Amino acid sequence: MARGEGAEPYAATLLTVKPNTDIKPVKKPKARRKGLSVWNKLCYAFGGAPYQITGSALGFFLQIYLLDVAQLDPFYASIILFTGRAWDAVTDPTVGFLVSRSRWTRFGRMMPWILGSTPFAVLTYFLIWYVPSFEEGKVIWYLVFYCLFQSMQTCFHVPYSALTMFISNNQKERDSATAYRMMVEVLGMVLGTAIQGQIVGGASSCPAELNNTNSSDSTTDPATVSLDETKRAYMVASGVICFIYVLCALVVFFGVKEQKESERETSEPLTFTQGLWIVVSHRPYIKLVVGFLFTSLGFMLLEGNFALFITYALGHREDYQNILLVIMLSGTLTIPWWQWFLTQFGKKMATYWGTLWAVPFMIIIVSVESNLVLSYLVAVAAGVSVAAAFLLPWSMLPDAVDDFKVNNPNVCGHEALFYSFYVFFIKFASGLSLGISTLSLKFAGYVTGECSQPEAVSLTLKVLVSPVPIVLIIVGLLILRTYPIDEERRKDNRKLLQELLDSESETSDLGSSV
Repeated sequence: MARGEGAEPYAATLLTVKPNTDIKPVKKPKARRKGLSVWNKLCYAFGGAPYQITGSALGFFLQIYLLDVAQLDPFYASIILFTGRAWDAVTDPTVGFLVSRSRWTRFGRMMPWILGSTPFAVLTYFLIWYVPSFEEGKVIWYLVFYCLFQSMQTCFHVPYSALTMFISNNQKERDSATAYRMMVEVLGMVLGTAIQGQIVGGASSCPAELNNTNSSDSTTDPATVSLDETKRAYMVASGVICFIYVLCALVVFFGVKEQKESERETSEPLTFTQGLWIVVSHRPYIKLVVGFLFTSLGFMLLEGNFALFITYALGHREDYQNILLVIMLSGTLTIPWWQWFLTQFGKKMATYWGTLWAVPFMIIIVSVESNLVLSYLVAVAAGVSVAAAFLLPWSMLPDAVDDFKVNNPNVCGHEALFYSFYVFFIKFASGLSLGISTLSLKFAGYVTGECSQPEAVSLTLKVLVSPVPIVLIIVGLLILRTYPIDEERRKDNRKLLQELLDSESETSDLGSSV
């Protein structure tokens, strides 16, 4: 009887285990259903547009707007540009830390940040492009709203960047989604350049001798009317951009499902010191960030001074917005080609070729006598390199994060920190480049509100868009040569992470069966 009594529980155990083992295969199709569709990738990609639309408008036009429309002294303009970008850079690790400690909601961890920051971002962005009637507090006005916008933009972009790691566990799907995102981001730059350039370009003209007009006849003076129309054009352009910003945020919110992982839900949140140590102790990440820091700084110098260069060094005042648009269109059309190139020859090789492609054209544009046709040809060629400069850093950053996860499988919730510190370094460099270049123009004798500038200004602009960026690009590429994650290591990491996910899935299934 003892034997029979012992056998019955054993048989019952077998019977209870057997149905659960039969259920196991049913869960695997559920994992397959989590694969990203083209629609999911497109909705995710739309979230990158607001950052680039506003970024291109600010990068190409804010400097010339502060100098020629708001009529600020170059010294004060440089303070606004540098302080705003520096503040923006400081907020990135702060927001990244707060995002990493955020609790899961029914909308996810990243989505509440993305949607909640949008109304404040569009309001502060709109006020950047408004010229207040008072003079004494004008510098404070632009400084405050520029810093506020950068903070709200950070609350949007850092969670959105980290969302890359939460839309899929499959590296190929993430790379594909990143390619979609880069296409939309470059298209966003096209939209920002087109909206701002075409609307403002159609209304702007030289506001020379404005200060010599009397207030009594200001309504009939052509220069005064032109400046007022230019101010209104900037506000119309900013209103259109604000509408697109809100639309893209809603597309991401309703079209993307953020994945939830049990590890992140149960793990202890990191302190700021722990998060900082995680970032600085991972050598591949540091090499990647520093390398792209120099190359990005080179392209940012070119971007920030290109409108002034075309206007005052080349003399194409009426065509500068069209030349900028050609650069962005060329970049948009070549994104798929660079995506194909990096899958065939590797991401490091694509970085070398894509970045160096711009160097000969940077030399040509300042060496050959001003020619409008040549300027457009150089713009087309430069756009090819701009596409690579935007695609590759965001395509390689998840690889560095995956490499960290392979070496530190027990540390969770760190993705936002890696993305936020990368953006921190890039934005700080951007603010430094704009501040230095604007101060350089002041020392060269730039005169606010004049149709023509001294020869020293033209020479300074040539230096800022060619020799300096070339040196920075070369230094960055030399650093990226030491970046250790090649294609073989990247594939090995992908295989190890997949094995880790499979083991977690098996453990979860076993726990549910028990």
